[in-house]
Amino acid sequence: MPRSLLTLAAAATAAVPGAEVTGVRSLTAGGAGRFDAAVATLADGRELVVRVPVDEAAEREISAEIVALRALTSGVRELLGFDAPEFHGAVPFDGTSAVVTGYVRGYQVEASEIPPGRGVAESLGRAMAVLHALPGSVVRSAGLPVRTPDQSRADIERVLDAAGASGRVPVRLMVRWREAVEDDRLWAFESSVCLGGTQSTSFVLTDDVAGVPRVAGVLDWHGLSIDDPAVDLRWVASAPDASEDIHEAYAAAAHRAPDAALRVRARLHAELEFARWLVHGLEAHRPDVVDDAAALLESLSDGVRDDRLLAGLGAASSDVDDALAAIGRVPETTPAAVDTSMQTDAYDPAQLSLDGDGHWGERWDDADAADARITTDTVPEVRLPTAQPADDPSGATVPLDMEAYIAQEREQRGD
Repeated sequence: MPRSLLTLAAAATAAVPGAEVTGVRSLTAGGAGRFDAAVATLADGRELVVRVPVDEAAEREISAEIVALRALTSGVRELLGFDAPEFHGAVPFDGTSAVVTGYVRGYQVEASEIPPGRGVAESLGRAMAVLHALPGSVVRSAGLPVRTPDQSRADIERVLDAAGASGRVPVRLMVRWREAVEDDRLWAFESSVCLGGTQSTSFVLTDDVAGVPRVAGVLDWHGLSIDDPAVDLRWVASAPDASEDIHEAYAAAAHRAPDAALRVRARLHAELEFARWLVHGLEAHRPDVVDDAAALLESLSDGVRDDRLLAGLGAASSDVDDALAAIGRVPETTPAAVDTSMQTDAYDPAQLSLDGDGHWGERWDDADAADARITTDTVPEVRLPTAQPADDPSGATVPLDMEAYIAQEREQRGD
């Protein structure tokens, strides 16, 4: 049973000493609900996000997120030039932990809805370049994962071995992927700081004074590591209309030598999510997942029938990107690449969005464009109730007794 807003508000007061919660609102836009989440408004005007994981996988993820956020010192945050949530506290709660972070206000855009040109596409490309230019000491000093190109390559080989052994992967795809893994040109890259697999919804946007969208904040820090930067760019295959502008903006802002194979590896990582979903089904003994993954792999195989992944390293391949975007949604399975918003479950962290059915026009002031935005603040605020003392003739109110409220909630749920 989902925890109530007032229960989450109580958790925030327990996790953050001195916090005086005056209001609370839900934080969701129809996601998978891996966290019970709310935004708590404090008396001083600050807004905090409180989240409680609903399963062990989410609990591990939020623990990794805390480590990553603590690694973002004030100096590192200045280098970013945009916001990242701040960790404010955690408290044991209902057999797990309630974690409180800062709230980053803005809106998110699904990959398939990103228009080409100035605005979202260019801002996203620049933001990813800034992330990848962070000093490696940010990761190493926190004891977070560091992977070399050889290790990244070996990880993919293991996925291919497991998927190939099932007999459910079309031969065309296995040949395509094996050729890529065996081509040394793809793996002569420089590892960088990355988030371990961003999505378009990892970025929170606001409009500047001219009405042009810009990245105001970045979420999903739980996968912070040193790894292949192409992992963070794989979602761009889900944005065929804007992919060229995203990659060009990224390359223009990158502070490293050009990587001619970056786009090929990014597309390879995107395609391999189908194989990872298959492997997940096999390991979980889920025939339904295996059958679903096999069907998706067949669709992908048809989509890349006339394409060679390695043809023209560094060039765009819109046909393949369109094929990926048209397939639909593929659940994500690798811990380093799972994605959960720091402040909302609007994006399902157990899925990779590859939906390309629609897109915005080039103008951000179109009504359709505005409607397509996913805001991180779409639920009306609920004021916290107060209790009036029976012996107070003045009618003054006092804050709600949160401990009593929690006890009442647990009693009603039968805890």
